[in-house]
Formats: sequence, C-alpha cells, structure tokens
Amino acid sequence: MRQSDRGQVDPFIVMDVMEAAARAEAAGRHIIHMEVGQPGTPAPEGARRALAQALEQPLGYTVALGLPALRQGIADLYRRWYGVDLDPARVVVTPGSSGAFILAFSALFDAGDRVAMGFPGYPSYRQILRAMSLEPVGIPTRPEDRYQPRPEDLPEAEGLILASPGNPSGTVLTAPELAALSQAAQRRGMALISDEIYHGLSYGGRCVSALEVTDEVFVINSFSKYFSMTGWRVGWMVVPEPMIRTVERLAQNLFICPPHASQVAALAALDCIEEAQANLSVYAENRRLMLEGLPGAGFHRIALPEGAFYIYADVTDITQDSVAFAAEILERAGVAVTPGLDFDPMRGRRTLRFSYARATADIAEGLARLERFMATR
Repeated sequence: MRQSDRGQVDPFIVMDVMEAAARAEAAGRHIIHMEVGQPGTPAPEGARRALAQALEQPLGYTVALGLPALRQGIADLYRRWYGVDLDPARVVVTPGSSGAFILAFSALFDAGDRVAMGFPGYPSYRQILRAMSLEPVGIPTRPEDRYQPRPEDLPEAEGLILASPGNPSGTVLTAPELAALSQAAQRRGMALISDEIYHGLSYGGRCVSALEVTDEVFVINSFSKYFSMTGWRVGWMVVPEPMIRTVERLAQNLFICPPHASQVAALAALDCIEEAQANLSVYAENRRLMLEGLPGAGFHRIALPEGAFYIYADVTDITQDSVAFAAEILERAGVAVTPGLDFDPMRGRRTLRFSYARATADIAEGLARLERFMATR
C-alpha cells in the first residue's frame, strides 16, 4: 500500500523504552521507571470529584476554543503567576499540548518552511513538523549555556521554538535571555513559539513566561505536568489577538473541540494549588536524591535542572551508544531510562535522560540499583 514520505517520522524512543519495560513487568520483574515524564501522582482530587459530578449530565461538544469558564480560569492563572493581564479570548484550549503544536504549526507555517529549535529538545517537535511537510532545524546547544540556544546562533528559518524549563535538560531561561531571543527572532522575521509545559515545576525562582517580554508569541502549556493530568489530554495555547480566528477555524476542523470531560476536570484543577504544590515538594526531594545519587553511581556530567523533573547526563566517558546502554540498564538493573538520541539526533548517542517524576521511594530504589549496576559493569 502507498505511504506518504512525510508519514515516515522517527519513533518516539521513550515510548519504545516504556514498551520494553512493560514487557519486563509482564514477565514478573519489578521495574523502576525513570524513562517517562509522567507524574506518579494522580489528578487533583477536586478535578476527579468535578468530573464524577459532571458525569450525571450529558457531555458533548463544546465550542472549538474551549469552555469559556476554563479560558477565563487560565487567563486568571497568568495574572496570579506572572502578573500578566490576559484577555481570555486569546486562550485556546487544546487536546493536550500536542494539539496545540499542531494548531500553532498549521497557523504559522507553510509546507517547506524551516522551524528552528535547540538540540537537545523535545523529540515530537521534529516529528510533528516533518509530518506536516515542515523542516526542523536543530541548533546545537552547549552545556555551558545550560543547553539553551543563544541569540547569535539562530539560523535562517521561519520559526523558532523555545522551551523553558527545557526537556530533557530542565534548565530555565531568565527574563533577559527570553527577551534577547525574542528580539533576535523578531529581527529575523521568525515566528516565536514558547513551550512552557513545565511551568510551576521550578526549584528556586519562578519560571518567566514569554508573555512577560512580548505579545508576538504563541505560548503553549498543559495540565499534564504541574496538575498531574497526562492521560486527560487537555492543554492550552495563548495566541496573539490577530491570530484568534485563524486558530479557531483550524481547531473547528481538526479537532471540533477538546474533550468536554477533561475540560470540566481541568477547570476544577485550577483551584487545587495546595495539592499541586505538595506534589512539587515530592519532586524537589527526588531532585535532591538524584543530584546526590547519580554522581555516586558514576554519572558526573549533568546539567543542573532548575525546573521540570529531568536530569540530562553526558555519558561519553561510559558509552558511545546510549540506546544499547539504556537497554543494558533495563535488563541488568531493572531501571528504565531514556537514550539521548530521542532529544538530539546528532549527539544523543552519548547522553541519557533520567526522570524523577515518580514516588520518592522508587527514585531511591532506582538510584541504589544504578549504583550496584555501575559498580559491577
């Protein structure tokens, strides 16, 4: 059967690792999951309770851009977190952040356009772009720049994706850095997309939104991480006012609307800040354990994570094949980790990503296993 060239995207390697870990668990092994960026905590109690009540009534289509109350609630969040006075008309509720990327790319770019991003970076940027006949352009970043791009390194392209906190690095862009990158992109005529899905998960100062330095930006976020709602598939996007109708027409035709049930839960989750902050305390302790335990196990070259729940490690001194090395760790230590090839197709065979999103007891056990494994390797 005929297949499109643009459909031949690379696999999402972390999902392959998850599948291998699931097979090991089905065979009776106890696997410690450090591969996937999925909180080990459930959705907020208030969100689950709101959905249970809503199930007594019919759930159907909502308007394409999302429930008005949810859009207002997200706008209120920007006022609380960043002091940004945001018109809720600019808020677009989406089927996860993935739906937001599809809408943003569709609204901003034409087939053949080039879109730049830092390497290492979230792999699905590249694959969604390729599936849409767009060309991803990697910007090789450096450890000394905390794996974030510099303005002088921006290539010729129609768009730029920034991520802060970054995945896989967990590093955060400051307000001056965001402003400099935004201005450099504007000078080059590049549309700016800011991935802020890990906002709320920071260890020290708060994260800065791109909306604090420019209105000429598509800002993407989600309920998946801070609100522990990965499987609910509900995200959002803030768009410049002139782009609202374009995005609305696309959303009507591509998705009809985000899932009504998930929107109901998301609206209630916005009020569950105490529970979300308690989860953040768990991640902070996990981060502390990882920063102590990974060097003890032999993983010394790591980027200090300022947000999210990942640690990115350079394992050049250990292996030149992170895919095989991750498979060996899973087989011999019972710990699932992600090869860096997911995040950097040029240098990723020499890096690994460790997630500390799960329960603290699991993180402690995983570190102990890694130390034993490395001692006998």
